[in-house]
Amino acid sequence: MSSRVLFVCTHNSARSQMAEGFLRHLGGDAFEAASAGTEPGALNPLTVEVMAEAGIDISGQRAKAVDDFVRQRFDYVITVCDDAREACPFFPGAARRLHWSLPDPSAASSSREERLSVFRAVRDEVRRRVEEFLTDGTQGAETRWLAETRRIPFAENGGH
Repeated sequence: MSSRVLFVCTHNSARSQMAEGFLRHLGGDAFEAASAGTEPGALNPLTVEVMAEAGIDISGQRAKAVDDFVRQRFDYVITVCDDAREACPFFPGAARRLHWSLPDPSAASSSREERLSVFRAVRDEVRRRVEEFLTDGTQGAETRWLAETRRIPFAENGGH
């Protein structure tokens, strides 16, 4: 049986969509990934573009509301922005909650190339977090999350 993971951000247009795409791609059959927003908008075209550069096609994904998932069971609900963590402090179907504080690439308002650069940087950080989640498993991810929420530096000795 695969683990179900829901990634949540505000608009479900960039960060959570990237995380869903990476977990589908890297996690294989061991995970069922979904994403949603507390105030869903539309999938950002720059998100699709930078994910395609990484070899992952998310053009078929769409923005969804977190309310669509509230009655479903998830092994993990991972918020990927601080606003979503505040707006969604309790998720009834979540066995475990994690938080990854990631910057919003959609907030970049410079030239197209500069915006792409910001989206690429966030994409790379999302990939790193998903790979870490897959490699370290839940113990490592939860230890880091607790360290982040308590503002305690993560120990280099495996989080112990």
